[in-house]
Amino acid sequence: MKQIKLGLPKGSLQDATINLFAKAGYKITVSSRSYFPAIDDSEISCMLIRAQEMARYVQDGVLDAGITGLDWVLENRADVQEITELMYSKATTKPVRWVLAAPENSNIKSVKDLQGKRIATEVVNLTADYLRKHNVTAKVEFSWGATEVKPPHLADAIVEVTETGSSLRANKLAIIDELLVSTTRFIMNKEAYKDEWKKSKIETISMLLKSAIESENKVGLMCNVKEENLDAILKSLPSMKSPTINKLASGGWYALNTIIEESQVRNIIISLKKLGAVDLVEYPLNKVIP
Repeated sequence: MKQIKLGLPKGSLQDATINLFAKAGYKITVSSRSYFPAIDDSEISCMLIRAQEMARYVQDGVLDAGITGLDWVLENRADVQEITELMYSKATTKPVRWVLAAPENSNIKSVKDLQGKRIATEVVNLTADYLRKHNVTAKVEFSWGATEVKPPHLADAIVEVTETGSSLRANKLAIIDELLVSTTRFIMNKEAYKDEWKKSKIETISMLLKSAIESENKVGLMCNVKEENLDAILKSLPSMKSPTINKLASGGWYALNTIIEESQVRNIIISLKKLGAVDLVEYPLNKVIP
Protein backbone atom coordinates (compact mmCIF):
# COMPACT_ATOMS: atom_id res chain seq x y z
CA MET A 1 0.00 0.00 0.00
CA LYS A 2 1.27 3.46 -0.89
CA GLN A 3 1.93 5.89 1.92
CA ILE A 4 2.70 9.57 2.27
CA LYS A 5 5.63 10.31 4.59
CA LEU A 6 4.40 13.51 6.24
CA GLY A 7 6.45 15.78 8.46
CA LEU A 8 4.67 17.65 11.24
CA PRO A 9 6.43 20.53 13.00
CA LYS A 10 7.63 19.71 16.49
CA GLY A 11 7.80 22.54 18.98
CA SER A 12 5.89 25.82 18.97
CA LEU A 13 3.69 24.92 15.97
CA GLN A 14 2.96 21.36 17.08
CA ASP A 15 -0.26 21.84 19.05
CA ALA A 16 -1.69 24.34 16.55
CA THR A 17 -0.95 21.92 13.70
CA ILE A 18 -2.54 18.92 15.41
CA ASN A 19 -5.62 21.00 16.24
CA LEU A 20 -5.83 22.15 12.62
CA PHE A 21 -5.64 18.56 11.36
CA ALA A 22 -8.41 17.62 13.81
CA LYS A 23 -10.69 20.29 12.34
CA ALA A 24 -9.78 19.04 8.88
CA GLY A 25 -10.92 15.54 9.87
CA TYR A 26 -7.65 13.81 10.80
CA LYS A 27 -7.14 12.53 14.34
CA ILE A 28 -3.47 12.63 15.31
CA THR A 29 -2.30 11.11 18.59
CA VAL A 30 1.12 12.05 19.94
CA SER A 31 2.99 9.97 22.49
CA SER A 32 5.32 11.89 24.77
CA ARG A 33 8.15 9.42 24.03
CA SER A 34 7.70 8.98 20.28
CA TYR A 35 8.48 11.09 17.24
CA PHE A 36 6.02 9.07 15.15
CA PRO A 37 2.43 10.19 15.91
CA ALA A 38 -0.47 7.90 15.05
CA ILE A 39 -3.00 9.18 12.51
CA ASP A 40 -6.36 7.69 11.57
CA ASP A 41 -5.44 7.41 7.89
CA SER A 42 -3.51 4.29 6.86
CA GLU A 43 -2.19 6.11 3.77
CA ILE A 44 -0.25 8.62 5.89
CA SER A 45 2.83 8.04 8.04
CA CYS A 46 3.69 10.96 10.32
CA MET A 47 6.94 12.10 11.85
CA LEU A 48 7.62 15.03 14.15
CA ILE A 49 10.49 17.20 12.89
CA ARG A 50 11.59 20.65 14.01
CA ALA A 51 10.29 23.29 11.62
CA GLN A 52 13.85 24.58 11.26
CA GLU A 53 14.92 21.27 9.64
CA MET A 54 11.74 20.31 7.80
CA ALA A 55 12.53 21.82 4.39
CA ARG A 56 15.89 20.05 4.19
CA TYR A 57 14.37 16.62 4.84
CA VAL A 58 11.59 17.26 2.33
CA GLN A 59 14.12 18.40 -0.27
CA ASP A 60 16.23 15.26 0.27
CA GLY A 61 13.22 12.94 0.00
CA VAL A 62 13.35 11.66 3.58
CA LEU A 63 9.82 13.07 3.75
CA ASP A 64 7.33 13.35 0.90
CA ALA A 65 5.77 16.49 2.35
CA GLY A 66 5.88 18.65 5.44
CA ILE A 67 4.66 21.79 7.15
CA THR A 68 7.11 24.54 7.97
CA GLY A 69 7.56 28.28 7.69
CA LEU A 70 8.61 30.13 4.56
CA ASP A 71 11.45 31.50 6.70
CA TRP A 72 12.97 28.05 7.17
CA VAL A 73 12.57 27.16 3.49
CA LEU A 74 14.58 30.27 2.64
CA GLU A 75 17.08 29.84 5.47
CA ASN A 76 17.86 26.27 4.33
CA ARG A 77 18.01 27.30 0.65
CA ALA A 78 15.68 24.33 0.12
CA ASP A 79 14.55 23.35 -3.37
CA VAL A 80 11.00 22.12 -2.71
CA GLN A 81 7.55 22.30 -4.27
CA GLU A 82 5.21 24.64 -2.43
CA ILE A 83 1.67 23.24 -2.25
CA THR A 84 -0.08 26.06 -0.43
CA GLU A 85 0.17 28.78 2.17
CA LEU A 86 -1.48 27.97 5.49
CA MET A 87 -2.36 31.10 7.44
CA TYR A 88 -1.91 29.92 10.99
CA SER A 89 0.82 30.14 13.61
CA LYS A 90 1.39 29.27 17.26
CA ALA A 91 -0.44 32.23 18.78
CA THR A 92 -2.50 33.97 16.12
CA THR A 93 -3.55 33.71 12.49
CA LYS A 94 -1.16 36.53 11.65
CA PRO A 95 2.16 36.02 9.87
CA VAL A 96 5.33 35.97 11.95
CA ARG A 97 8.00 38.60 11.38
CA TRP A 98 11.77 38.34 11.51
CA VAL A 99 13.00 41.66 12.82
CA LEU A 100 16.25 43.38 13.62
CA ALA A 101 16.19 44.56 17.24
CA ALA A 102 18.62 46.31 19.56
CA PRO A 103 18.49 47.63 23.12
CA GLU A 104 16.20 50.62 23.46
CA ASN A 105 19.05 52.76 24.85
CA SER A 106 21.68 51.70 22.30
CA ASN A 107 23.12 53.81 19.46
CA ILE A 108 21.89 51.30 16.86
CA LYS A 109 19.01 52.99 15.08
CA SER A 110 19.37 51.61 11.53
CA VAL A 111 21.03 48.75 9.67
CA LYS A 112 23.98 51.02 8.81
CA ASP A 113 24.82 51.23 12.52
CA LEU A 114 25.57 47.48 12.52
CA GLN A 115 28.90 47.95 10.71
CA GLY A 116 31.50 45.93 12.63
CA LYS A 117 28.95 44.84 15.23
CA ARG A 118 27.94 41.39 16.50
CA ILE A 119 24.46 39.98 15.71
CA ALA A 120 22.90 36.89 17.28
CA THR A 121 20.20 34.96 15.42
CA GLU A 122 18.84 31.56 14.41
CA VAL A 123 18.60 32.64 10.76
CA VAL A 124 22.25 33.16 9.85
CA ASN A 125 21.71 32.93 6.09
CA LEU A 126 18.76 35.33 6.05
CA THR A 127 20.68 37.81 8.20
CA ALA A 128 23.81 37.58 6.03
CA ASP A 129 21.68 38.21 2.93
CA TYR A 130 20.09 41.22 4.61
CA LEU A 131 23.44 42.72 5.56
CA ARG A 132 24.82 42.10 2.08
CA LYS A 133 21.82 43.87 0.56
CA HIS A 134 22.64 46.94 2.67
CA ASN A 135 26.43 46.74 2.12
CA VAL A 136 27.06 46.26 5.83
CA THR A 137 29.78 43.99 7.26
CA ALA A 138 29.02 42.53 10.68
CA LYS A 139 29.64 39.29 12.57
CA VAL A 140 26.59 37.00 12.52
CA GLU A 141 26.55 34.31 15.18
CA PHE A 142 24.11 31.41 15.45
CA SER A 143 22.00 31.60 18.59
CA TRP A 144 20.89 28.39 20.26
CA GLY A 145 17.98 30.09 21.98
CA ALA A 146 17.06 32.83 24.45
CA THR A 147 18.24 35.28 21.81
CA GLU A 148 16.38 38.22 23.38
CA VAL A 149 18.59 38.21 26.48
CA LYS A 150 21.91 38.42 24.61
CA PRO A 151 22.10 42.19 23.99
CA PRO A 152 24.02 44.14 25.07
CA HIS A 153 26.58 41.81 26.72
CA LEU A 154 26.72 38.89 24.26
CA ALA A 155 25.59 40.69 21.10
CA ASP A 156 25.00 44.24 19.91
CA ALA A 157 21.75 43.35 18.16
CA ILE A 158 19.62 40.37 17.26
CA VAL A 159 17.48 39.14 14.39
CA GLU A 160 14.53 37.40 15.99
CA VAL A 161 11.09 36.11 15.13
CA THR A 162 8.01 37.70 16.67
CA GLU A 163 4.25 37.54 16.38
CA THR A 164 3.21 40.21 18.86
CA GLY A 165 6.50 41.86 19.87
CA SER A 166 5.74 41.32 23.56
CA SER A 167 8.91 39.31 24.32
CA LEU A 168 11.08 41.96 22.69
CA ARG A 169 9.42 44.73 24.66
CA ALA A 170 9.75 42.74 27.88
CA ASN A 171 13.50 42.56 27.29
CA LYS A 172 13.70 46.29 26.51
CA LEU A 173 14.53 45.77 22.83
CA ALA A 174 13.39 48.11 20.07
CA ILE A 175 12.60 46.91 16.55
CA ILE A 176 14.92 48.59 14.04
CA ASP A 177 13.83 46.94 10.80
CA GLU A 178 11.84 44.04 9.36
CA LEU A 179 13.69 41.40 7.35
CA LEU A 180 10.92 38.99 6.41
CA VAL A 181 7.22 38.34 6.88
CA SER A 182 6.73 34.58 7.01
CA THR A 183 3.70 32.31 6.95
CA THR A 184 3.36 28.56 7.30
CA ARG A 185 3.73 26.58 4.08
CA PHE A 186 2.76 23.06 3.02
CA ILE A 187 5.72 21.85 0.97
CA MET A 188 6.44 18.69 -1.02
CA ASN A 189 9.48 16.89 -2.37
CA LYS A 190 9.78 17.60 -6.09
CA GLU A 191 10.17 13.95 -7.08
CA ALA A 192 7.21 12.94 -4.90
CA TYR A 193 5.21 15.72 -6.56
CA LYS A 194 5.64 13.91 -9.90
CA ASP A 195 3.85 10.86 -8.45
CA GLU A 196 0.18 11.46 -9.32
CA TRP A 197 -1.13 9.47 -6.36
CA LYS A 198 1.04 11.33 -3.84
CA LYS A 199 0.30 14.68 -5.45
CA SER A 200 -3.47 14.01 -5.34
CA LYS A 201 -3.30 12.85 -1.72
CA ILE A 202 -1.37 15.91 -0.58
CA GLU A 203 -3.64 18.27 -2.50
CA THR A 204 -6.67 16.70 -0.79
CA ILE A 205 -5.07 17.17 2.64
CA SER A 206 -4.18 20.74 1.65
CA MET A 207 -7.76 21.54 0.65
CA LEU A 208 -9.11 20.20 3.95
CA LEU A 209 -6.54 22.13 5.99
CA LYS A 210 -7.33 25.36 4.15
CA SER A 211 -11.06 24.77 4.65
CA ALA A 212 -10.46 24.36 8.39
CA ILE A 213 -8.53 27.64 8.48
CA GLU A 214 -11.26 29.34 6.44
CA SER A 215 -13.82 28.37 9.08
CA GLU A 216 -11.87 30.08 11.88
CA ASN A 217 -13.86 32.86 13.54
CA LYS A 218 -16.93 32.01 11.42
CA VAL A 219 -20.21 30.47 12.53
CA GLY A 220 -23.41 29.33 10.90
CA LEU A 221 -26.65 31.12 11.69
CA MET A 222 -30.16 29.79 11.03
CA CYS A 223 -33.53 31.40 11.62
CA ASN A 224 -37.15 31.24 10.51
CA VAL A 225 -38.79 34.25 8.86
CA LYS A 226 -42.29 35.20 7.81
CA GLU A 227 -42.63 35.92 4.09
CA GLU A 228 -43.64 39.52 4.78
CA ASN A 229 -40.33 40.12 6.63
CA LEU A 230 -38.09 38.25 4.20
CA ASP A 231 -36.85 41.15 2.05
CA ALA A 232 -35.98 43.37 5.00
CA ILE A 233 -34.04 40.58 6.72
CA LEU A 234 -32.15 39.63 3.56
CA LYS A 235 -30.98 43.23 3.19
CA SER A 236 -29.55 43.25 6.71
CA LEU A 237 -28.07 39.74 6.78
CA PRO A 238 -24.39 39.31 5.73
CA SER A 239 -23.20 36.08 4.13
CA MET A 240 -20.29 34.60 2.19
CA LYS A 241 -22.28 34.85 -1.05
CA SER A 242 -25.99 34.93 -0.29
CA PRO A 243 -28.09 33.20 2.38
CA THR A 244 -29.74 29.85 1.66
CA ILE A 245 -33.53 30.12 1.65
CA ASN A 246 -35.94 27.21 2.02
CA LYS A 247 -39.73 27.41 2.09
CA LEU A 248 -41.22 25.71 5.14
CA ALA A 249 -44.17 23.32 5.07
CA SER A 250 -46.19 25.73 7.17
CA GLY A 251 -47.44 28.41 4.79
CA GLY A 252 -45.86 31.86 4.71
CA TRP A 253 -42.60 30.90 6.47
CA TYR A 254 -39.02 30.55 5.24
CA ALA A 255 -35.85 29.12 6.79
CA LEU A 256 -32.66 31.13 6.29
CA ASN A 257 -29.14 29.74 6.67
CA THR A 258 -25.97 31.82 6.39
CA ILE A 259 -22.30 31.93 7.41
CA ILE A 260 -20.99 35.05 9.12
CA GLU A 261 -18.09 36.28 11.22
CA GLU A 262 -18.54 35.21 14.84
CA SER A 263 -17.88 38.75 16.04
CA GLN A 264 -20.96 39.98 14.11
CA VAL A 265 -23.43 37.62 15.75
CA ARG A 266 -24.12 39.59 18.91
CA ASN A 267 -25.29 42.61 16.92
CA ILE A 268 -27.04 40.75 14.11
CA ILE A 269 -29.19 38.65 16.42
CA ILE A 270 -30.71 41.78 17.96
CA SER A 271 -31.34 43.23 14.50
CA LEU A 272 -32.92 40.00 13.24
CA LYS A 273 -35.22 39.75 16.25
CA LYS A 274 -36.43 43.31 15.67
CA LEU A 275 -37.16 42.43 12.04
CA GLY A 276 -39.27 39.45 13.07
CA ALA A 277 -36.87 36.49 12.84
CA VAL A 278 -37.56 33.58 15.22
CA ASP A 279 -35.97 30.25 16.17
CA LEU A 280 -32.44 31.61 15.76
CA VAL A 281 -29.68 28.97 16.01
CA GLU A 282 -25.94 29.67 15.98
CA TYR A 283 -23.67 26.67 15.27
CA PRO A 284 -19.90 26.12 14.98
CA LEU A 285 -18.07 25.25 11.75
CA ASN A 286 -15.16 22.89 11.14
CA LYS A 287 -14.63 23.49 7.44
CA VAL A 288 -15.58 26.07 4.83
CA ILE A 289 -14.80 24.95 1.26
CA PRO A 290 -15.43 27.70 -1.32
